[in-house]
Amino acid sequence: MSIEKVRAYFARFAMEDKIIEFAASSATVELAAKAAGCKPARIAKTLSFKMGEGAILIVTAGDAKVDNAKFKHFFGVKAKMPEREEVEALIGHAVGGVCPFAVKDGVKVYLDISLKRFATFFPAAGSENSAIELSPAELERYASNCQGWADLCKGWQKEEA
Repeated sequence: MSIEKVRAYFARFAMEDKIIEFAASSATVELAAKAAGCKPARIAKTLSFKMGEGAILIVTAGDAKVDNAKFKHFFGVKAKMPEREEVEALIGHAVGGVCPFAVKDGVKVYLDISLKRFATFFPAAGSENSAIELSPAELERYASNCQGWADLCKGWQKEEA
């Protein structure tokens, strides 16, 4: 089970007890916000994209959307999400529990700056009803194969007057 892989991963840092298992599903931003008792923006959603034969993950705030132009400029290719049935084989976690922890070798994780506006937020922890509350520095430290912060999203900043 994917949550057990994540729990074992966090045990190396003595952080496994920080994983929260909810009674209800947290598989979407809205459900996760309700379960965690926070606004949807504080849910750190992990999005998977195909990159050659493999995949990458981008962790964004719940109210952010990947900006295709920024993605193409940063990675040099058009954003392409894998089919639902491909996700677990590519990433190591099934849809609904995709997270940036304990992922398959070769999967690079990028953190979007939309998360930096929060003291803490809630990324999934490997199942459809789990999360872990982390700060931006903790996410950068604990995300598997973390490549650092990037500006890849839109829709989360307030419009300038």
